Amino acid sequence: MGQTMKTNSTVMKIAQTALFAALCYVIFTYLQIKIPMPGGDATSIHLGNAFCVLAALLLGGWYGGLAGAIGMGIADVMDPIYITGAPKTFILKLCIGLITGLVAHKINESTDKKYIFKWSLLASVAGLAFNVIADPIVGYFYKQYILGQPQQMAEVLAKWSAAATFVNAILSTIVVVIIYNALRPALAKSG
Repeated sequence: MGQTMKTNSTVMKIAQTALFAALCYVIFTYLQIKIPMPGGDATSIHLGNAFCVLAALLLGGWYGGLAGAIGMGIADVMDPIYITGAPKTFILKLCIGLITGLVAHKINESTDKKYIFKWSLLASVAGLAFNVIADPIVGYFYKQYILGQPQQMAEVLAKWSAAATFVNAILSTIVVVIIYNALRPALAKSG
């Protein structure tokens, strides 16, 4: 009986991860404001990262990171402008989830609303702050050394990416903390 429960739990986590991956894909693909850049590149304002972080808070860092990595990685593959950035996206979104989950483990069994709010905020900020720093830096080296873009273009793209990623992080943090703290009591009650 114990093995069956563990298998059911694993299947449930995989299904939930798939649902969050789909949410990340849809939110990033259809609800973004794309900002065209020189050389046919682009950056965007979007809330895809919010659902990666939300998944990490609800399912754990590994599953949340996979949801973001798969959902937004597929979104990149399906978009001719972002297709070359899909490997970078996969790695960065996985890291967002892992970092969020690492910080969020403090929330686990608490019922104190202030404590839950504080740690959901800190976990969201940690995961998204990582992205604000890592996305432009990794993007710069990725574009220059892997994709072969000229240094000057890679610098311009990194600066714009940093600005867009910062805006995304602020918006995503607000959305995640509101949704998570609204959903958590109902999810805890339902088991």
